[in-house]
Amino acid sequence: MPGKQIHLAVFFPGIGSGTVWSDPRAGSQIDFDSFRHLAQTAERGKFDFFFLAEGLRLREHKGEIHELDVVGRPEALTVLSALAAVTERIGLAATVNSTFNEPYEVARRLATLDHLSEGRAAWNVVTSWDEFTGENFRRGGFLAEADRYSRAAEFLRTARELWDSWAPDELPPDQPGGRFVRAGAGEFAHRGEHFDIAGRFNTPRPPQGHPVVIQAGESPQGREFAASDADVIFSRYGRLDEAREFYRDVKGRLAAHGRAPEELKILPAVSYVLGDTTEEAHERAADIRRAQIGPATAIAHLEAIWGRDLSDHDPDGPLPDVEPDPESLLLKGHAMVRGDRAATARKWRELAKERGLSIRELVAEVTGQQTFIGTPREVADAMDEFVQSDGSDGFVITPHLTPGGLDELVDRVVPLLQEKGVYRTDYTGSTLRDHLGLRAPRRQTQETTS
Repeated sequence: MPGKQIHLAVFFPGIGSGTVWSDPRAGSQIDFDSFRHLAQTAERGKFDFFFLAEGLRLREHKGEIHELDVVGRPEALTVLSALAAVTERIGLAATVNSTFNEPYEVARRLATLDHLSEGRAAWNVVTSWDEFTGENFRRGGFLAEADRYSRAAEFLRTARELWDSWAPDELPPDQPGGRFVRAGAGEFAHRGEHFDIAGRFNTPRPPQGHPVVIQAGESPQGREFAASDADVIFSRYGRLDEAREFYRDVKGRLAAHGRAPEELKILPAVSYVLGDTTEEAHERAADIRRAQIGPATAIAHLEAIWGRDLSDHDPDGPLPDVEPDPESLLLKGHAMVRGDRAATARKWRELAKERGLSIRELVAEVTGQQTFIGTPREVADAMDEFVQSDGSDGFVITPHLTPGGLDELVDRVVPLLQEKGVYRTDYTGSTLRDHLGLRAPRRQTQETTS
């Protein structure tokens, strides 16, 4: 008998060393045709949703724009609004920051996208932690970890109150009488720690009730936030043992919030490499990793942790003897420099010594490798085993090429998953909530939320 149904999404690889920009098949991360190609390929593969990240400042390395990234990206909700016109069923997910935005404007933009797409919008709720990003905004600075998540939680509650300020029947069809909206439509009042707002929300209730909410937190606060409020959690665990532990932990938190396990989908970020034989696939994977982690990229990653100029070191040689400078930050705007960099350096030293790794080999190891490598049949079997053994509910595929990196998986792996009976052969609903098997949210009135 077929097992759990696999959910698939695709992440648009817009910047960073994960994309092989030197490949002659690589395209622009700005041109609309790139977004359209990947979204339409994913829709042809019956994917649940297309996912865009957000960056609020260009990263800097040694005080200059980090040129090893392909820099610059359009605003996500604008791109998704355009994609709504050239797709029909696939969900459209945007990362929107809750630290440097306000609930009214974000709720309005997401409700608009849900209307334009007829119920396909999703919001990946994230927070910002660094003062460097905050310099782009009037408030500046950053929030403490606990405050970031309390603001995010209240931000989401407030957005839901705004969406709920319109009843489903607030637009009565009374053209002869000239009556087009009920008197109380859009009225809201929110009084809280972070937001004190009142007025009328000017966008009718979204077709899904609420756009689907995605969360990507790894910390205990992030996991709890996802368990209480998210519909999807975007995880970084591509190894089955780690993924199963994360899956058990997060799913185990749901009951305390009155939720069932199926009300939250866990989707780790993964990549893939195919070959006609197992050997060919592994050779291709090794070539891709060498292209992703070139000499300059390897040194830049090391400098980010060490806080020192290491440009005189051989990327194919050993790690530097010098200790990291904890007061120096050469790479700004990248999450990899969060936390205890001295502890990270110690772990890297231990791994390099244990495995006999050069700088470049070490960086390739610690920055992740292709999750699924093999023939199309081997990859389909591995993906199925991952989901059936409760490592996840599916995957967010991150291709190594923009924008054509998903084509092979859709053409060669998806049909095998369909053959197994663990993946849809066609969409059975029109909204993203339908694709994910999520029920419609209950509308809350001002009386129930006050």
